[in-house]
Amino acid sequence: MDYRFYCMTLRMNIDCNGCYQRIRRALLQMQELDSHEIDKKHGRVSVWGAFSPQDVAIKIRKRTNRRVEILEVREASPAGEGEAGPGYMP
Repeated sequence: MDYRFYCMTLRMNIDCNGCYQRIRRALLQMQELDSHEIDKKHGRVSVWGAFSPQDVAIKIRKRTNRRVEILEVREASPAGEGEAGPGYMP
């Protein structure tokens, strides 16, 4: 399949360090993700890569056994192309 490059923000319940580690491990095992960022304080998880947003949300839900809510999905260009990659600040 030909996936587009997305930046997706999810809301998840991150109560403790165990929850944080479970989410982190699940994200590291997913080959389609280029990078991720976990904001424990606000309960937000951001992921970047070439994937189908619904498929990634379902995989994270199954692997972590936590409720996942998609807050935002943006189509982005890969980090090597142009200026709008992960961590880009205008």
